Amino acid sequence: MENVIVEIRIMTIIVVILDKLMNSSRTKFLQRRYGVSLGRRYVLAATSVVLMGVLGYSQINSSTSAVAESPLANTEAPPLNPMTKPEQEIVAANTKFGFKLFAEILKEQKEENIFISPSSIAMALAMTYNGASGSTQKVMAHALELKGLNLQQINNGYGELKKLLVNPDEKVKLDIANSLWVNQDFKLSPEFLQRNQKFYQAEISNLNFNDPNSVKTVNTWVKENTQGKIDKILERINTDDVLFLINAIYFKGSWNKEFDRTKTQELPFTLTSGKQKLHPMMAQSDRYRYYETEKFQSVSLPYGKNERISFYVFLPKENSNLQEFYQNLNASNWGKWMTQFQKRQGSIRLPRFKTEYDITLNKTLSALGMREAFTEKANFSDMGNNLAISEVKHKTFVEVNEEGTEAAATTSVGITRVSASQEQPFNMVVNRPFFYAIRDNKTGSLLFMGSIVEPNV
Repeated sequence: MENVIVEIRIMTIIVVILDKLMNSSRTKFLQRRYGVSLGRRYVLAATSVVLMGVLGYSQINSSTSAVAESPLANTEAPPLNPMTKPEQEIVAANTKFGFKLFAEILKEQKEENIFISPSSIAMALAMTYNGASGSTQKVMAHALELKGLNLQQINNGYGELKKLLVNPDEKVKLDIANSLWVNQDFKLSPEFLQRNQKFYQAEISNLNFNDPNSVKTVNTWVKENTQGKIDKILERINTDDVLFLINAIYFKGSWNKEFDRTKTQELPFTLTSGKQKLHPMMAQSDRYRYYETEKFQSVSLPYGKNERISFYVFLPKENSNLQEFYQNLNASNWGKWMTQFQKRQGSIRLPRFKTEYDITLNKTLSALGMREAFTEKANFSDMGNNLAISEVKHKTFVEVNEEGTEAAATTSVGITRVSASQEQPFNMVVNRPFFYAIRDNKTGSLLFMGSIVEPNV
């Protein structure tokens, strides 16, 4: 019998384009494409990221105390080791930023499968944000929910949080990698590079951007650090490009309790249109952490032996729908919901699915208040002169299937029996559009989130 394996490889790209003020056809092209005022050609700096909590960075006076804008969501299980205040505030900021970002994406893609890593996007912006100054730094801090935290607190918090998140269980693999690829003819601030090395463990490499092999070099790094699931992030390097900041994450987890592959059946899945399609549905029964309201059912399916990371499924009831669920999906409600999960006997049917997703986030981030960072008014003087963000691109892959044979995950369910009660076992059949998330229960970090309106395999 094979364990169900969830494999997530994610790349997030941030393209920061920097250059001197000048009029050009490229400027006009970028204006048309991204809907932002680019009064100069910029040079490229791409940041690709994936996991960890939100980040940005506010260069507030170092004596300013850190005050989180949003409370840290209560963990489903108590943290094994208390986090420091900066770590807690970064997790809280990441959660709030993630739900705001997701809500903004939904305005354009309500009827599509979505899968993002808000932590990833935030971390990419955080590394870039280490070069922000003045009003640009302020608008980024506002968008990323980092107001009240100074640079040192943010960078220290991320450095420690990264240590807590990586490889949390012998049956859960979670790798995070960062890199900066610098045009050998361009000089960046030494302090900017040093901070990215020290706190984000970023590898820094100088490349001849005029050499066609440079694209292959960067893409090879991407492919290696996403276990081959994302084989490239760059199509070309333009003559004005000077820097790519890239972060990759790879996640692979075995369920705490295996699904029996022989119980997977082709069953109807109802689409938002009302039409039905036959789709492979996995099945199992056990005691799960479960929460139910008048409008939705939700269940936590843990990974590994210690159940530290879980896959959360939120299924709107038949008297509701995914759009109605979205109206109540925010950081505040998420924190409340996480405190309500209780162990309960029940059964679940979950579709096997695979999703590849990519999105350019310029418009989304501008709507969250970051528009200045994409314009000629941008100030990234702590990185270099005349720089601005040209493109923020996010690319992800997720697959939930019945591959893998890690038997150890099935021998340690880790469930504590409680006194019998009169409650009836629940039955949760995920046969219609649903929301899902992957969360680190120790830190409360919201690693990934998404929605499935039409599963594919």
